Amino acid sequence: MQKETYIQGLFAERIGGSMFGKETKIYKFEKIKRAKRAALAANPGSELIDFGVGEPDEMAFPGVVQALQKEAEMPENRGYADNGIQEFKDAAARYLHKVFGVSGINPETEVLHGIGSKPVLAMFPAAFINPGDVTLMTVPGYPIMGTHTRWYGGTVMNLPLLEQNNFLPDLDAVPADVRKKTKLLYINYPNNPTGAGATTAFFEKVVRFAKENDIVVVHDAAYAALMYGSRPLSFLSVPGAKDVGVEIHSLSKAYNMTGWRLAFVAGNERVVAGYGNVKDNYDSGQFKAIQKAGIHALEHPEITDEITAKYERRLKAMADVLAGLGFNARVPAGTFYLYVKMPKGVRSGRRFANAEEFSEFLITEKLISTVPWDDAGSYIRFSATFESKGKADEQRVLEEFKKRMSGLQFEF
Repeated sequence: MQKETYIQGLFAERIGGSMFGKETKIYKFEKIKRAKRAALAANPGSELIDFGVGEPDEMAFPGVVQALQKEAEMPENRGYADNGIQEFKDAAARYLHKVFGVSGINPETEVLHGIGSKPVLAMFPAAFINPGDVTLMTVPGYPIMGTHTRWYGGTVMNLPLLEQNNFLPDLDAVPADVRKKTKLLYINYPNNPTGAGATTAFFEKVVRFAKENDIVVVHDAAYAALMYGSRPLSFLSVPGAKDVGVEIHSLSKAYNMTGWRLAFVAGNERVVAGYGNVKDNYDSGQFKAIQKAGIHALEHPEITDEITAKYERRLKAMADVLAGLGFNARVPAGTFYLYVKMPKGVRSGRRFANAEEFSEFLITEKLISTVPWDDAGSYIRFSATFESKGKADEQRVLEEFKKRMSGLQFEF
């Protein structure tokens, strides 16, 4: 190990200061990784069923890959993309209209690309948060905007997503003094990890809340096109939404393009401009060939239809197994996740204090990997993005899941 020098004392407080790298706390996903390695080591040759992965299990569709291959050979695509090519912004506006029925988006001033939705979310606090300002964040959920809010001296108020509220945040519970300090409200529907969908009425309430309190709404729509049993719903489809905020769409989940790192922001012109100003000081844009392949994807939403059908088929089978064991499991409104309340224990005597303990039990005893959430109640997330070699192998994995779970008698 390298000898400690003066450098250790120079780290910024936002990442731990002089204690950077010395923290002994093990984060959830690192615990899961360690538990998986230990389970496989204890059961050599056995198969781990991984329902913990939060990204698509297949490659982008051939047409998208071929578009990248073609565009990568074009000399005009070799340079900096800066804040994006106009053709991609045009395609994004058309996509919003075709898939979500959103009209009136000006692709020149109300759309900008991003190198995936994660850096987009990270940049909004840089555009809006001063010390003492507040960001409202739904939990459980994706923490990036909250992390960066704190880095800029702001504070975060968590809005718990509870089953009795259909996993929608209770905006009325935000105290008046907090509202006065709030700059940003982060929401995400369909929601990761709960799988819950928003309603038009809820989005309308969000618009009223934002207008009454002078708040910018950031809707993370990473899973927006992955809906089951209803048409995909965009925040921007609600009257007044563009007056108060923006929506972030990612090609990662809906088009099997996680590693491609391509997203776009659409909505309020001033919010988009603020993001663009920060972005211009962070990166030089995504490779133009990737943006042009993204255009091909956005012009073929039937790709998402095929992907959605696969996830719905898997989720139904997984929900059937879990429901048969007593879990309150059903196909979610959207995403590719099942979010179920953990059992109190098994009849053999094993008890679980929290979801993390139950998740570790499944890995250790059944070689089934999941993701625990203890942020607003204790729940387990099962993902339908497990790897398989075609439909026949998919069915084999699901049958193996059923077999491993069938011997357990849970108490709720």
